[in-house]
Amino acid sequence: MSNKPPSPRPAPRLYLATPVVDDPAALVAKLPGLLAAADVAAVLLRLKETDQRTMITRVKTLAPPVQKAGAALLVDGHAELVARGGADGAHLPGIAALKEALPSLKPDRIAGVGGLTTRHHSMDAGEIGADYLLFGEPDAKGQRPSSQAIAERLDWWAELFEPPCVGFAVSLEEAYDFAAAGADFVLVGDLVWADPRGPKAALVEVDAAIKKAHAAATAGQDPASQDPPSKEHGSRPT
Repeated sequence: MSNKPPSPRPAPRLYLATPVVDDPAALVAKLPGLLAAADVAAVLLRLKETDQRTMITRVKTLAPPVQKAGAALLVDGHAELVARGGADGAHLPGIAALKEALPSLKPDRIAGVGGLTTRHHSMDAGEIGADYLLFGEPDAKGQRPSSQAIAERLDWWAELFEPPCVGFAVSLEEAYDFAAAGADFVLVGDLVWADPRGPKAALVEVDAAIKKAHAAATAGQDPASQDPPSKEHGSRPT
């Protein structure tokens, strides 16, 4: 029996949530530059609720620039739009939605899941075939666990289970902490789009922060002992 230690996890990658999309024209224009600026693995498309034909058209409009950049396009909810819109998968809000969507998504498309309030729910999601688990997103009332609780859940999952885990970060500091805790991906949304410097600068900064946290953890350093990222002296590529 080999005593070789397990291979270290690869550096976390970004998962970019769009604003709620009504007219996709402005986003289509921005996406190529954004996706070229940082290591974005996937884009989560949040659609404004309207008739199904219009939503499918929006998916069809946004899928090509995302996929051309080498990222996956996932639809937030609405698994029924994935195949018809040419998306790569869907993000489902809980175990019931995941179970309902799996037959239409598997085996060719991605089925991610959030809304997992307990460890038991998380293990259930992994067992029934979720491709990733998201921890830390706000609930229907806008409430979310503390940053520490989210980091602890990520650390627990990364240590014990195989499916990737995603940390939902609402600040640069959270992105750093969640990467240090073992997240495979860090989901960012309003953190990027609301940045007064513009989304590209924010995305580059978050990407650098999560890579820095991973490098510190891989080197056996305590990421918390490193200079924490901030808007004033954030971690930027050299």
